[in-house]
Amino acid sequence: MQSTSTLKRHAQLVDRMANSLGVDLEQKIMEGQMTFDTLGDVVLACTGCVNPETCEKWLQQNKTATATPDFCRNTDVFSLLMAGKHA
Repeated sequence: MQSTSTLKRHAQLVDRMANSLGVDLEQKIMEGQMTFDTLGDVVLACTGCVNPETCEKWLQQNKTATATPDFCRNTDVFSLLMAGKHA
């Protein structure tokens, strides 16, 4: 099981990635395009990243972006949400 600090760190990375892509996760959940369970799965997938420092650096350099970096474990989910589809 992941530690609380690991989960918080990756939840923040997921939120920052979504923000850089112009995706409001809270809005997507309210609109029914994403469930809380899916968001939890996205965070858990993120915890599997072997180098979150690379993501943090990418996010610092990319305040706005049109796509996730190649190494993102949640590219498919973010692509669906950006396209207005259900994740």
